[in-house]
Amino acid sequence: MDQQRPGLLARLTRAIRTDASSRPATELLQTVDVVRATRVIDLAMRIAEALMTVGASANDVALATNRVAAALGIRPLHTDVTYNSIGVSYHRGDDDDPITLLRVVRAPYPDHAKLQRLQALVAEIEAGLELEAARARFHAIRRTPFLYRPAIVVLAQGLLGAGVGVYFGATWAVVLIAFLASCAAAVAQRGMARLRVPFFFSQIAGALVVTAAAVAANQLAQLGIPWLAGMRPSIIVAAGIVLMLAGLTVVGAAQDAIDGFALTAGGRILDIVLLTLGVVLGIVGGLTMASSLGIGFAVTSAAPPVGAPPLQAIGAVLIAISVAVMNGAGLRTTVVSAVLGCIAWAGFSLAALAGVEVALASGLGALVASFVGILVAHRLHVPSIAVTTAAIVPLVPGYAVFRGLLELVEAGQDAASIVVGASTLVGAGAIGIALASGASLGLFLGAPLRDSVESVVRGRGRAR
Repeated sequence: MDQQRPGLLARLTRAIRTDASSRPATELLQTVDVVRATRVIDLAMRIAEALMTVGASANDVALATNRVAAALGIRPLHTDVTYNSIGVSYHRGDDDDPITLLRVVRAPYPDHAKLQRLQALVAEIEAGLELEAARARFHAIRRTPFLYRPAIVVLAQGLLGAGVGVYFGATWAVVLIAFLASCAAAVAQRGMARLRVPFFFSQIAGALVVTAAAVAANQLAQLGIPWLAGMRPSIIVAAGIVLMLAGLTVVGAAQDAIDGFALTAGGRILDIVLLTLGVVLGIVGGLTMASSLGIGFAVTSAAPPVGAPPLQAIGAVLIAISVAVMNGAGLRTTVVSAVLGCIAWAGFSLAALAGVEVALASGLGALVASFVGILVAHRLHVPSIAVTTAAIVPLVPGYAVFRGLLELVEAGQDAASIVVGASTLVGAGAIGIALASGASLGLFLGAPLRDSVESVVRGRGRAR
């Protein structure tokens, strides 16, 4: 009995706590040739840089880097993604120096067709594509030009302005002027881009062009031109605001913050704030100059009237298609974006009819669109971030931003008017945050369901 007690005590002790010396090593490092390891890491980083440049989130970039390296035999890999750089370190063993590489990320320029090809390349590498073939495929993708010619992109930007006019139920004359003003703003911004002018000043220039078009149209209407009777010049400015805010990575910034990439999210948010400030300065400057010349126009503080539901749906579809083309999406992605844009508008409209506050209704519309988008995007082989971004642009509060700015400009020294204008801008900001949050939440909620559906489909395929 005395001999059994130590054994019983030892078993009880092991049931309560573990012995560190009895545990196996937790890290198994393979011996990989340093030249091959460097080439694999270099390819993974180049793919990551390209993904970051064309609009992928920081989490997707980090996952793609690790997936490519692991598929080619390099693991574990330590990846650090920030707003303007990607760092990768591979620890080969206690007796070997680690391989650490750093690449600087260029200014982002959304190209969703290239994003789709890069994501397909990552999947092919995981399926067994060899290193040299993968390098050749990547260089071919990197040299692929933008899908559409500049003239088509400018026309798409004009179509976005026209879509905003249709959404608000504007007359055909206002829709035409909004189309021409948006095209002119796009041409001005492209011209400044060729001169390598910072995009902040391009935002100011585009806003000035749109505001000048609205002021000129209002003056022509006051001269008694029949087809301009009863026009609302504020819709033209609102169309320009939506145009210049459409390219901002609001969804990407919110998704990075949720995924824990604080530096990347902070950089993107600062970029969004700065570029939005450029639009604000351009519009305020244009309205101030117009008021000083006595050719300004007034706007009511009430919520703007919108068109009939069919016109709203058509406007939402036109805006989603325009954004998809502006971001270089292919035909399949553009069609999915149009459908999701209509879904986002339907979700927002139903929530608004139920008495839900505007910001929350906008967030619900974005949530529904992104949730459906992530479910269908993988099956149709289109980037989920691409279709989600295009779908929520119709809900961007362009008119609310304009209304708040104009109220501030016309407030003068009246404290009450200043408070009203500031509250309108805060409400517009709340809508923007709700859109980003709803879109990110929809992606987050839809990902597990998408993975479950895919696993079931794969299981049925193996069973057959």
